[in-house]
Amino acid sequence: MPEMTFTVRWPDGAESAHYSPSLVMHDYLVTGLRYPLQEFVTRTKEALDAASERVRARYGFACTSAMHSEEEIAAAAARYPVDTYPAAEVEILAMEPPLERSGA
Repeated sequence: MPEMTFTVRWPDGAESAHYSPSLVMHDYLVTGLRYPLQEFVTRTKEALDAASERVRARYGFACTSAMHSEEEIAAAAARYPVDTYPAAEVEILAMEPPLERSGA
């Protein structure tokens, strides 16, 4: 099962990299785009849950690394309360491996 990492820039300029056991992240995030903070948290949670379920379907157990990535993202997002960062956005800097485009 292909795995990947995705790197993001938080509202204060800090960067972090996160792991996914599946390329499903490409269905939820696009490199170079910025997402409102809460939308980013929601998208990554849905994607990492889907990735973990793919692991469960294949190996019979959920992916603890995906769960750890979810926890890291939630903890990082909590550092940007809406009253201090009302227009907070998260930028997707990289997704490795990148999505291969057909016909290119």
